[in-house]
Amino acid sequence: MTQSQVNEMVAAATGDDLGEIRRLGFSLVGMNEFDLDEDVVTQVVDWDEVDRHRRI
Repeated sequence: MTQSQVNEMVAAATGDDLGEIRRLGFSLVGMNEFDLDEDVVTQVVDWDEVDRHRRI
């Protein structure tokens, strides 16, 4: 897959402008290219969960 194809797929999936996707620099990562260490904390924000806590 070419970088252009990656950019186009990310732009289609997110609805963002292709230029913005290029600027952010998305790329494919293979399973062998990153550490699957279980001690690593995933850095993801579940905004739905955040909103649920704000309403309480």
